[in-house]
Formats: sequence, C-alpha cells, structure tokens
Amino acid sequence: MPAPTTLVYTHHHWDHTWGACAWKGVEIVAHASATDLLTTEANRPWSHQYLRDQVTENPKLGPSFRARALAMPDWDGFEVLPPHRTFEDKLDLAYGVQLRHVGGNHAPDSLVVTIPDARVMLLGDCYFPPPFHLRKETDGLDHAMARRLLRERHTWYVDAHSPPRSLTAANTAVES
Repeated sequence: MPAPTTLVYTHHHWDHTWGACAWKGVEIVAHASATDLLTTEANRPWSHQYLRDQVTENPKLGPSFRARALAMPDWDGFEVLPPHRTFEDKLDLAYGVQLRHVGGNHAPDSLVVTIPDARVMLLGDCYFPPPFHLRKETDGLDHAMARRLLRERHTWYVDAHSPPRSLTAANTAVES
C-alpha cells in the first residue's frame, strides 16, 4: 500500500488538527475558512503555562485545555499547520474521495468526506453543538443537518467521536 499523501481537516479544532505536524511531506486539505482560524491558532504561544493562563482568564476553557495539556507531554516539534490546499464548496481527491463543506454550529469550516463507491460518509463533528466554552444553554445536536446528511443514504456514517453507525442505526440515533 502506498504511503499517505493527503491529510484532511474536517474542521479547525485542536483534536482534529494538532497531529498533522507528525505527518511530514503530506498535503493538508481543508475548507478555505480554516486557513485564518488555524493561522491564529498557530500564532499562539502553546505551552502548559499558556494553557493554565488561558483557563485562569476563562474557566470555561478548562475541559478543552486540560485535555490539550494531557495530550501534550512536551511541546518539542509541535506546530499548528494551516492547510496547503483549500476549497469553497466541493473538492474531489484521489481514489474517489469527495470533500464537501457543510458548516454548522460546531465550526464554520466543517466538512464531510464521502467515499461514494464504499457508501461511507465521514462526518467529523459537523452536527455537534458548539464547543463547551462557546455553547449556550439552547445549543444541542444539529438534528436538521444530520437528517439532511442521512438522506444521502450511505451504508456507513462515521462521526469523529463515536463508533461507525449503519444507516439504520444512524437514523435511530437522530430520531431519539
């Protein structure tokens, strides 16, 4: 099997982008709006002290920033990488992989990845509520977006934080 040549950011959040610096020589692809968001993130002085200082200023950042601290025993070689290639609406990649911008409440740059021949859709976090520190009491899962995506009738749906679901199981989850 050939070595990977492309890495896709489903959106700009740290748990979907921070590992990219470990993949040398791989092209990073994302929605166009991710560039400015990731450039801002890249310019932050990431360190354990910075994380602590930010949580002191805004305690709502605590869960996310504590998770980041646990993920980073040290910061040697770490950098946030903006994408090398971007797109606005849709982009076809090699091997029949298709990217499509869907936006949403979770992140404005959210996209889905489909592999039509395999009838698989990778959802990232597109239908999730906003991150905790930005969430309002009325925010929840975006059921309308999930229903729209399920109408495409793929065999498997995979979000970034749950096991893969068949179309039937995904429909059941959205309805409950």
